[in-house]
Amino acid sequence: MKVTQNLWFDKDMEAAISLYTSLIPDSALEWTSALPAESPSGPADSVKIAAFTIGGQRYQAFEAWRSDAFNHTFSIFVECETQAEIDRLWEALGEGGKFEQCGWLQDRWGVSWQIVPKRLGELTRDPDRAKAGRVAEAMLKMVKLDIAGLEAAAKG
Repeated sequence: MKVTQNLWFDKDMEAAISLYTSLIPDSALEWTSALPAESPSGPADSVKIAAFTIGGQRYQAFEAWRSDAFNHTFSIFVECETQAEIDRLWEALGEGGKFEQCGWLQDRWGVSWQIVPKRLGELTRDPDRAKAGRVAEAMLKMVKLDIAGLEAAAKG
């Protein structure tokens, strides 16, 4: 049994996949195709399908008319080791999209991403709950997450 996330784009599916797979290691486009039959989403060959991986995780995508936009009920969570990784992904994925609090952004296609330092999880799981609380409060005030700021909050 295999589990695969599916993303449904109304346009520019291949551009989105190209960006995603260029930014994150262990990512690749596996294949693309067009649905050869007419469907509720369009005439023959107008509905595109692709399979790809992002960070070793399987995805499938469609490009066709859709009635529902992407929203926060599905997001792609990327845990980064360094601030440089956060900064690089933040700028590339956020270009033409919108930035949100707590490390969230929506890319130009509307897909929600959480760009988070690995250190955040470590700090918020600290047995010193006052320390973890200070880190959480600092994170809630940030848009792009800043490892140095989180570390400073942990120290008090």
